[in-house]
Amino acid sequence: MSESLEPESGAPPAACERRPDGLDVAGLQRRLAAFAAVRDWQQYHTPKNLAAALSVEASELVEIFQWLTPEESARVMEEPGKAARVEDEVADVLAYLLQFCEVLGIDALAALAAKIDRNEGRFPIAAPGSPVRHSP
Repeated sequence: MSESLEPESGAPPAACERRPDGLDVAGLQRRLAAFAAVRDWQQYHTPKNLAAALSVEASELVEIFQWLTPEESARVMEEPGKAARVEDEVADVLAYLLQFCEVLGIDALAALAAKIDRNEGRFPIAAPGSPVRHSP
C-alpha cells in the first residue's frame, strides 16, 4: 500500500486536483499556445530552445536560494518580495515545461505518474531515509 499524500489541512490544492478556480494543465497549455501564436513565437518554440529556456528559468529559481541557509530557505515565502520572486520563477519554469511537453506530445501528468512508479521500485521502503538505489 502506498502512503497517503493528502495535503495538510489548510494546504493549497495539489496541481492535479480539480480546482474550484477551473485551472487545469490542458487549459494552461492552450493559453500558452495562444499567447505564442498571436505573437508568432511558435517558430522559436523548438524542443532545444524550450529546454534551454526551462534551464535558464530553473537557474533563476535556484539563484533566489543560492546563499540562504536551510532555515532561511524554509521561511522564504514569509517575505513578500522574495515570495513574489519565487512564484514568478515557478510560473516561468512551469510555463516552459508545459510548452516543451506540448511541442513533443508528452502528457506531463502521465510521465510523472510513470516515473513515480519506477522510483517506487528503485527506492524500496526497506531502507527508509537511505538515498541508496535498489539494483534490479
